[in-house]
Amino acid sequence: MSQAFTKSMARNIFFGGTTFFFLLLVALTFDTMQVLPKRDHRENLTPAVERGKMVWEKNNCIGCHTLLGEGAYYAPELGNVYARRGGGEFIKAWIKSRPAEGTPGNRRQMPQFNLTDQELDDMVAFLKWTGEINTAKWPPNIEG
Repeated sequence: MSQAFTKSMARNIFFGGTTFFFLLLVALTFDTMQVLPKRDHRENLTPAVERGKMVWEKNNCIGCHTLLGEGAYYAPELGNVYARRGGGEFIKAWIKSRPAEGTPGNRRQMPQFNLTDQELDDMVAFLKWTGEINTAKWPPNIEG
């Protein structure tokens, strides 16, 4: 480069790069909004799934678990737990069998939430619905 790098050149690079990446953002957003309805199977949302999501939020499950890769990494991924563990009966039995908090010798212990049978059924419906979302093989590890 024989000439000096000028303010004008820097400004052109900045505005050109900003314009390019803004247009890229708009294109990717548009693509996502077109593809998302085909992948999330929102037509399968039921009142049980919605109530299960409320149970999930009320008990702050995402404070320990991840769901589709989002959340805390303290406890296992639950986005695919319905298929991974063979269905709802396992999930309900697991949640019910949690010992009271403070059991000696267990640092990473899920609390006992004392969920009702209806709340357990709703949580299973939510986790089943979540497991059916086409995540393009995310997370890459079956165990999350």
